[in-house]
This record gives sequence, structure tokens and C-alpha cells, in this order.
Amino acid sequence: MAAFNLTPSDPSTFILTGIPGLEAAHIWISIPFSMFYIIGLLGNFMVLCVVGKEQTLHKPMYLLLCMLAFTDITMSTSVVPKALCIFWFNLKGITVDGCLTQLFFLHAGSMTHSAVLVTMAFDRYVAICNPLRYTTILTNTRIAKLGLVGLMRAVLLVLPIPLLLSRLSFCANHIIPHTYCEHMAVLKMSCGDTTLNRTYGLVVTFVVMGLDLTLIAFSYGLIIRAILKISHKEAHQKAINTCTAHICVMLTTYTPFLFSILTHRFGQGIAPHVHIILANLYVLISPMLNPIIYGVKTKELRDKVGKCPCRI
Repeated sequence: MAAFNLTPSDPSTFILTGIPGLEAAHIWISIPFSMFYIIGLLGNFMVLCVVGKEQTLHKPMYLLLCMLAFTDITMSTSVVPKALCIFWFNLKGITVDGCLTQLFFLHAGSMTHSAVLVTMAFDRYVAICNPLRYTTILTNTRIAKLGLVGLMRAVLLVLPIPLLLSRLSFCANHIIPHTYCEHMAVLKMSCGDTTLNRTYGLVVTFVVMGLDLTLIAFSYGLIIRAILKISHKEAHQKAINTCTAHICVMLTTYTPFLFSILTHRFGQGIAPHVHIILANLYVLISPMLNPIIYGVKTKELRDKVGKCPCRI
């Protein structure tokens, strides 16, 4: 019962309010939240299961799919269970350490997810532009190393964010008008100088996202040039189909992410509940749709799903 009676003055606890202005509808909002989360978990665990069990799928592309599934699970699981506790049981309290831990895993998972998408773009570039050298350029070991680099980048760049936040003094109410501990939402509670925190967060977000999107755009520029040189219509269509799933996944990932970041930082005229809903869509929609997109567009993976011993 103590969790229901937490007071905002408790210095060791933050209060997550849920979706501001829509508190009366929390139970109804929890229905799509829980459905999207469960579908995402089942889909991503299915990808991990199928690729893990099928030796024929132990290839670079499917290793990348496993990395994508793992980051999707990390992002959604770091946020959605706590949000559902708020919606269902009014358990709004979260310790300061728990809040900073949630923030770290969310942002590190998001940054690693972006790194995986960059590696996938490189994978598609090699598959289309250098198909004869694909197996020598992209080995499982090389893909694993690229994934490790992406993870290390995320940890090193995200770790200073909770460390910098832990040095701040927070206002007495300790209320976060959000469903989870997002960097800017926590930062707005501070009564001190947040210039360093804001600058670091903004620079990391736009430098990393800018670099990743630039690398993806460069890869697809080369891919488009190679496709335009293909005269045979059937080969032309096959090359385009090779990239379709990756393009769809990028749209489901970067579109809500950029909308959420931009509206949270610069959209002062937008209603608070719109900010929060957009932020939650980022950690719900992409993890739910990614395994569906690759399951539909990748015949080899689709054919193996029915044979997986751990199928649902």
C-alpha cells in the first residue's frame, strides 16, 4: 500500500503521472498499450527463436534481425511495464536510481537500434552493389563486431546523461508528467542550471542521428545508382524488393522518434498529452511492426516460422 501513498516530497522518489489530462482514460489507453507490447514481444522472441534454432539462418542478415529484435525488446520492456503499472494500479512512484536506470536502458537501446539500422543499410548496399563479394565482405564475425561497436557507442555516449542528471538538485514536487523517465522530462524538474545537460543531450541526439541518417542516405544513394544501371526488369524489381523491408523499418523507427524529439524540445504550443503519446508510440509501434515487416517480406524467415519448436 505504501506505493499508493507516496508523497511528492519524498526526496528518494519521483512521481510519474502517466498521460497528463487523460488520467480518467488510463484504463482504456492501457488496452492498446498492452496489446502492442505483447504482440511486439511475441514477434521479436519468435525471430530470436527461429534464427537461433535454424542453422540455415545463421547468416549476416538474420544476425542483424536478431540484434534488431533484441534492441526492440530492450526499449519496450524498459518503458511499458512501468506505464501499465501506472494505468492499472496507480503505482506512480519510481526511485531516483530506478528512474535513471530506466532512462539509460531506453536511450542506449534506442541508439543501438539506430546503429543496427545503419549496419543493415550497409548490408543491403553490399548485397546489391557487390553481390559476388557479399560472403567475403560480410561474415558473421564482422557483423558481430559491428554490432558490438554500436553497443559500445551507445553505452559511452548515453552513460554521461544519467551521471549528469544525478548531480542536479530537483524541485520539491518531484513530479514527472510522463509515463516513463525520458531525459527532457526529468531535466524539467531541476531547479538548477541545466545548460550542460541540455546541450549534451541535444548534441548527442542530433550528431548521432545525423551521422546515422547520413550513412544510411549515402548507402541508399549508391544502391539507387546501382539499380538504375540494371536494364533487366526482373533483376531491377528484385533489387528494389531487397530493400523494401529495411526502408519500412526505418520509417517506423525514425518517423515517431524525430516527431517525439522535436515536439518535446521545440513544440511548446502542443498539448502535453500529445508529447507523451508520441513518445510512447516510438517504443510501441516500431518493436511491434519490425518482426511483422521482416516476417512478411523475407520468404526464408517466413517459411521457417512454422517449423520453429518454440512456435506460439
